Amino acid sequence: MQTIEMNKKAVALLQQWDPFAVGPKGYELEIVDVVADLHRLDHPTDLAKRIREIYEHSYELWIPIENCVQISYKLLAIKYEAKCIV
Repeated sequence: MQTIEMNKKAVALLQQWDPFAVGPKGYELEIVDVVADLHRLDHPTDLAKRIREIYEHSYELWIPIENCVQISYKLLAIKYEAKCIV
């Protein structure tokens, strides 16, 4: 899987996640930031903390870290599949 395909899968997953029920187009800036961090972070907890920071900064709403950890595992699975680490 190429990086472009990985990014597309990660974007689709984040659009489906919709933690604040604003619809799939409501998180475009946050999704870009999360995908950028996905490229540099490899640990689920580190990625989950960044996801929470990004969304909390934009919406001033809190997301339980458990929810962020769940999505971070799914994102990292996409990343590892792209890098053929699985």
